[in-house]
Amino acid sequence: MAGGGLAAVTAALTLVASTGCDAITSGGGDEDGQTHSVEEGFHVGLLLPDLYTARYEAFDYPYFEEALEEQCPNCEFSYANADGEVDEQQTQAQAMLTDGVDVLVLDAVDAEAAAGTVNEASSQGVPVVAYDRLAEGGVDAYVSFDNHRVGQVQGESLLAAMEEEGTTGDGQIVMVNGSPTDPNAAEFKAGAHEVLDGQIEIGQEYDTPDWSPEEATTQMEGAITALGSDEIIGVLAANDGMASGAIAALQSAGVATEDLPPVTGQDAELAGIQRIVAGEQYMTVYKEIRPQAELAAQVTVDLATGSEIEPGEHTLTQLEDGSGQEVDSVLLEPVALTLDNVDETVVSDGVYTVEEICEGEYADTDYCQEAL
Repeated sequence: MAGGGLAAVTAALTLVASTGCDAITSGGGDEDGQTHSVEEGFHVGLLLPDLYTARYEAFDYPYFEEALEEQCPNCEFSYANADGEVDEQQTQAQAMLTDGVDVLVLDAVDAEAAAGTVNEASSQGVPVVAYDRLAEGGVDAYVSFDNHRVGQVQGESLLAAMEEEGTTGDGQIVMVNGSPTDPNAAEFKAGAHEVLDGQIEIGQEYDTPDWSPEEATTQMEGAITALGSDEIIGVLAANDGMASGAIAALQSAGVATEDLPPVTGQDAELAGIQRIVAGEQYMTVYKEIRPQAELAAQVTVDLATGSEIEPGEHTLTQLEDGSGQEVDSVLLEPVALTLDNVDETVVSDGVYTVEEICEGEYADTDYCQEAL
């Protein structure tokens, strides 16, 4: 999703000072865990996991930076993207800790491997907010969407689509799950199975390293070989990138667009929305990122200033990480996005304009002909 120039820039640690920031509270990162003030400002570091998931560079990073500047105008902000590399993220985190960040906001490439970073931050009195993925090691707070519910929404949508097409008894589905190193993927998978098990036959199922669309293509090719394209009546793909890989494999096997089985996705990427309006992908899970980023910024400020976490309209709950430690957590509700509610979701929320969705070949779709 990003060009080589962007990858080169964001893979390296970049320090971005918020407007008017010329001071950091003394004692940041002290083992005493001193608190800070919004008036004086403090130093926040944001670590995102990869460049191939479109949302991180396009939305999470700028939305979080904007929200932090609004809530703490005198704060300093550091940002880095690991480009899918565990070691690179650890290096970036260590650089931020050395530079004196007072709070670390971490979307881990590998949740288990991130425990070392979390422990190092804790030893320096630096609280860690797990963002989007629950890192291990005893983070101080977690802000994400209800990942189990995401899987349920995907499963419910897939069943509804097959029931609408009258194909539920005519074949099998393929499940293309997320990365085995991502705890969210396990939650998505469990939620989907809760809905699908006993309702439909699962012919092939895969866990996909690094959420790779290319690997998803290879897996789908294997499913087609094993089952036959005519026997595949649905594909539960855990995100939009892998949905694109599964669809590419089906099309390469000679399946026409009008004959594609319903395929799920997640993240409401622009390419995913375009596949939906073109009739290639049935749905995606829409997770409105701006409220998530704003909430994460609020939790960051709460932790830095020693305040109680204020989740606003959301509920503060407790979740266990992979090592069994309970974490203060705030979970947002996902939405199923299909052709029927494109306008009511990503368009009305200002994520994409109709003109962006309808660029190039997509201008000829029925949706775009009516919308433009």
